[in-house]
Amino acid sequence: MGNLLKVLTCTDLEQEPNFFLDFENAQPTDAEREVWEQVDVVLKDAKGILDELQAYKGAGQEIREAIQNPNDEALQEQAWAAVVPLVGKLKKFYEFSQRLEAALHSLLRALTSETYDDPTQHLEREQALAKQFAEILHFTLRFDELKMTNPAIQNDFSYYRRTLSRMRINNVPAEGENEVNNELANRISLFYADATPMLKTLSDGTTKFVSENKNLPIENTTDCLSTMASVCKVMLETPEYRSRFTSEETVSFCLRVMVGVIILYDYVHPVGAFAKSSKIDMKGCIKVLKDQPPNSVEGLLNALRYTTKHLNDESTNKTIKSMLQ
Repeated sequence: MGNLLKVLTCTDLEQEPNFFLDFENAQPTDAEREVWEQVDVVLKDAKGILDELQAYKGAGQEIREAIQNPNDEALQEQAWAAVVPLVGKLKKFYEFSQRLEAALHSLLRALTSETYDDPTQHLEREQALAKQFAEILHFTLRFDELKMTNPAIQNDFSYYRRTLSRMRINNVPAEGENEVNNELANRISLFYADATPMLKTLSDGTTKFVSENKNLPIENTTDCLSTMASVCKVMLETPEYRSRFTSEETVSFCLRVMVGVIILYDYVHPVGAFAKSSKIDMKGCIKVLKDQPPNSVEGLLNALRYTTKHLNDESTNKTIKSMLQ
């Protein structure tokens, strides 16, 4: 309880961490290697997942024709044949979210342990793990951006489930029925029903990590998140640090990571990221976002507007609300 009160009553932003986190070149030390290798296996598959999601076209045409011509068996079969492999992909994305959550737990365990005195030391000395944590956040926001702009995903899955139920009622052996059983179908359906499914997986996973590790003070986790947000902000607004990025892509990576940790912090911290007692300089972070070319950050500003938990709380500073309007 003392820890919780300490989190709730921390009123001022301490001196911001000021060091360069090398998102481009950080390599694991011997102490980091075991966790790094476990997480690396998951991250190697992340790019392929994004490529598949980006290329996901859906079976809208086949589904429309099947629905408009319910007695035409050939069209029903065509729609089913188009949807089954797509559902295999949706299942794969969902299963990847479970692997991502497990990887996140491994990283949190390492970055919040008592090995070092504070989160700044953790992030400064375990840069390769901090970079992997950043890569998970970057992937998460990118996945959700792509999912939000693709209504075919939910349409395809709904059609699959309706058709499957009809086949069961009529005792028709459903080719590919073993792809997704009923219980799994319910879980997948809930996953895609969320506007930002990967972010929900991560925020639920972080909350679960805190509740399962009662021996760890909650601020070990929230301070790790707020420190990561501060490090990203400082690197983006300090010309000397920013000039060390060799690629413009690292800037957008850093922006996305900053927003990702703010959202996680907002879910896990008892009063969220926007309260006066928050350890994140929200005005500074929003200003950094608004200083970028507008087209490049609209999605990230929307993520703060629509996927955080506490923005519309009474306690949120009016200036912050108006900066995001």
